[in-house]
Amino acid sequence: MKTLNRNTELGNIAVKVYFMCAVQSMKKTDKYRTIRSVSSGFYREKGSRFISVASPLNNSDEIKPLIDSVKKEHHEARHNCYAWVTGISGENWRAYDDGEPSGTAGRPILGQIRSFGLTNVLIIVSRYFGGTLLGTGGLINAYRSAARSALENAEITVHVLRDRYELVFPYQSMNDVMRIIKEEDLKQSEHLFGMECRMTVSVNISAAERVLSRFTRVEDLKYRYIDTD
Repeated sequence: MKTLNRNTELGNIAVKVYFMCAVQSMKKTDKYRTIRSVSSGFYREKGSRFISVASPLNNSDEIKPLIDSVKKEHHEARHNCYAWVTGISGENWRAYDDGEPSGTAGRPILGQIRSFGLTNVLIIVSRYFGGTLLGTGGLINAYRSAARSALENAEITVHVLRDRYELVFPYQSMNDVMRIIKEEDLKQSEHLFGMECRMTVSVNISAAERVLSRFTRVEDLKYRYIDTD
């Protein structure tokens, strides 16, 4: 019994360490791959037509309206199956078969999103039944091929996440501030110069800790987090 408890304890520790490392990795990540705009694809198998639409997602609130829109457009389709992935590391996802045999539609669609290394993407595949049953293998191949077709027609882009901060500092600290901005290659906007200066800077989230540490050493400078874009 002691051995079992010891193994269980070690297993729990290993799980905790894994998730701690995963969280730290996510914190340091500021880039992800997604698609720039809506794209479509098509696949035909034994008379059945599979029409696919891939859409970029800015937030999870967009998912249901996009699905409802496609269902309305393809209201005569036998099935409207989909998968989506969100989160900088693709940690949020769902696969839906819409009446097809379990695992034959949503999962193959999801697999293509993963295969392309994408996140913040929704793919919906509408099937118009052609009168011939495709079987499990045929369905998996069809939904996978339709999803791949949409992604092959998409423009893939790399999005960089940046934190925006407002800087407030006296005019005599201007040179120190501008030196950091130049050396760290920061984007700046919304300038207001006077005895008290204000500006907004965008910082890659993976570099935020280092950059903010440099700003704190500037005399009388204060900063305020605005948002992440």
